[in-house]
Amino acid sequence: MLWPHRQPLSNEFPAGRIAIHHEAPEQRLPYTEARRPRSVETRIKPHSEQAAEAARRAGQQRAFRRNQAFGLVLLAAIICLWWLFRTDPRWIFPPGWWRP
Repeated sequence: MLWPHRQPLSNEFPAGRIAIHHEAPEQRLPYTEARRPRSVETRIKPHSEQAAEAARRAGQQRAFRRNQAFGLVLLAAIICLWWLFRTDPRWIFPPGWWRP
């Protein structure tokens, strides 16, 4: 008996049914691998190891935010320079702007 929500685990189907899959059977993961995350660590870490990882992540975040801010300032400067050089000079420096 096949339950409505159950997916077949192999290419075995009851008589009269046709196997329709979106991907080839060789590319499908077995049922146990599809449900289990591979990069999760299940052990309980000591506090010193957790604190060291948190400090390392904080340092990485600071460097990332610094680089991100520098990149945004650089992008803004490039846009301002592009605007300055592409604009008519008479709009930026109208005749007589340097006279008191």
